[in-house]
Amino acid sequence: QVQLVESGGGSVQAGGSLTLSCAASGRTFSSYAMGWFRQAPGKEREFVAGISGRGGRTYSADSVKGRFTISRDNDRNTVNLQMNSLKPEDTAIYYCAAKPSTWELIFDSGSDYDYWGQGTQVTVSS
Repeated sequence: QVQLVESGGGSVQAGGSLTLSCAASGRTFSSYAMGWFRQAPGKEREFVAGISGRGGRTYSADSVKGRFTISRDNDRNTVNLQMNSLKPEDTAIYYCAAKPSTWELIFDSGSDYDYWGQGTQVTVSS
């Protein structure tokens, strides 16, 4: 089992940057595919970005491609989401999620993930 704790959220003006971090417990972090999701008020949760267990593969949603970058440090059991050129429509609660995976796979559906963090709020003002 793994526990996830997000940090780094906050308020920023449009065009600004934030870096979210997700710290995971456990000793086999590299055997988990990781993902970032977000949920805005009144909207469904949506996939933002995913990364495979050893970090060799990444994938981002079209809405954030070119602006957000997902990365991981398996020595520190962390996964980060670097968010640049933020827009008001990026405002949401951001969640990290983990799925055990022995293959270098990425998962973009929330139902695939087994563990979730509590979320961190990101607010982008115009």
